[in-house]
Amino acid sequence: MGKIKSACALCCLFIASMHAFAQAAPSPSKTLAGSNAEAQIESYIKSSWRTLSRSMNECGSLIDTKVTNKPVLYLPADMQTPDAVRDTERRCGIRVVALPRKIEKVGDLNPAELEQQGLLFLPNPYVVPGGRFNEMYGWDSFFIILGLVRDGEVPLAKGMVDNFFFEIDHYGALLNANRTYFLTRSQPPLLSSMIMAVYEAEKSQKSDRAQWLATAYDHAVRDHNFWTREPHLAGTTGLSRYFDFGKGPVPEMGDDPHYYTEVATYLLTHPGAGTEYLDTRTSEKKQSAPVFELRLCTVQESSAPERCGPTQRVSLTQDYYVGDRSMRESGFDISFRFGPFSGSTHHYAPVCLNSLLYKYENDLAQMATLLGRSDEAHQWRTKAAERKTAMLKYLWSEKEQMFVDYDASKGEQSTYHYATAFYPLWAGVAEPEQAQAFIKRLSTFERAGGIVSSDRETGMQWDAPYGWAPLQWFAVEGLRRYHDTADADRLAEKFMSMVLENFSRDGTIREKYNLDTRSTQTAVTSGYKQNVVGFGWTNGVFLEFLSETHPRAAD
Repeated sequence: MGKIKSACALCCLFIASMHAFAQAAPSPSKTLAGSNAEAQIESYIKSSWRTLSRSMNECGSLIDTKVTNKPVLYLPADMQTPDAVRDTERRCGIRVVALPRKIEKVGDLNPAELEQQGLLFLPNPYVVPGGRFNEMYGWDSFFIILGLVRDGEVPLAKGMVDNFFFEIDHYGALLNANRTYFLTRSQPPLLSSMIMAVYEAEKSQKSDRAQWLATAYDHAVRDHNFWTREPHLAGTTGLSRYFDFGKGPVPEMGDDPHYYTEVATYLLTHPGAGTEYLDTRTSEKKQSAPVFELRLCTVQESSAPERCGPTQRVSLTQDYYVGDRSMRESGFDISFRFGPFSGSTHHYAPVCLNSLLYKYENDLAQMATLLGRSDEAHQWRTKAAERKTAMLKYLWSEKEQMFVDYDASKGEQSTYHYATAFYPLWAGVAEPEQAQAFIKRLSTFERAGGIVSSDRETGMQWDAPYGWAPLQWFAVEGLRRYHDTADADRLAEKFMSMVLENFSRDGTIREKYNLDTRSTQTAVTSGYKQNVVGFGWTNGVFLEFLSETHPRAAD
């Protein structure tokens, strides 16, 4: 791995930028129904499904601003080049290349083996999140599919689910996204929820519905197995963890080449915070990871560099990079939830992942029942019951009165309050008394614009004061499941009205919002610093909330 150098003379500015937003926010709109702005935003979302649609026949689908090489389209090793792809190759001036060998499982092909990173072929059109995210993502697609189904775009939604089956068949798993550098990891397991959303939307088409469900069930079983075997097991807890099969820095940070330098700078200037991620013995051994040369200065010293401290050579440990990559499989990139920059993600049994798998196992039981496989349905219900027992043992905190993550390497619960605490309500894991106890703690997460990611401000986009559509959805649907309709409606209205107010101002829908200021203004200090326009999952969640709170308007 090559050497990376950085002067990083103003590291103190990076540190000082971890600030708080403390602005009193307006109350959400009393109603959204019937407003001109509401009609405009529904029209915007409807048209955005086409704007954000991609296919292998379009030149723009190949573009990847994260990696600036000339586009390459990769086909499965055992697949003949379709005529439409040959046409795309001619029209777009791209290269079409077969992968060097057949992939049976994640880890069979190291992306570093490829001469150049590129797009992985998918047979059907799909909707991308927007902006720099110009490919089909794992968990984004669930919320996009909810919106597509709600908007009557069922064939497009079904085609996306079929694309995931193609990924499982040809790329070893449902991938983080269909780029070659994502061949080492998946994303939060929501495939069964996607399947059931499409299956329910196709009730009138009974002829091939059962056959499709049988195919879907077989792929869902394979996807579930991915998460319930090594190395995705969290010690001896019986629970699962996130884990990426790759090594070293991730290629997709290519458009932010200073990210890992910023991580090293923070760790070097915060003794005791993630010191296990930092290696200062770079001259004692051959390095397999980047080496950063840092010269640290105060603001006063930055105007006179000769007064700064000496240059220090440091690198980040391989264990940190495993955690960094695993964090990206979790979808929560980046927060301090699993240590600074979530560098210990792979050591935890997370609330979110295990809630999703509990829901997954119940979905598989439902599918098996619909297919007449009663014995298999019983087995899935048993697996779900076993997971629930383990979750109640390791993840429920009597002290915090909420579900928390569990550090399997240290044998202790996390004290980091995170909005994934709502997932067990959505999945139905929580006992009624646990749900009621947690509902009394809504103030931990509730802000002017809805549910904040965490109650800690770290400068990262997945911590306070930022809120994201998926977390609003899990929270609202979780509260509804335990019959707390009043809180659910209030939170949905807060989020919808905030999205609508910002849309009225600038005509866009964004990936995240500042929930204190109820605005799209963000000040992320490290990692993904943009607030991307689009935006697939915000579109989908907005439509779902609108349908639930104002059904006449939405329908």
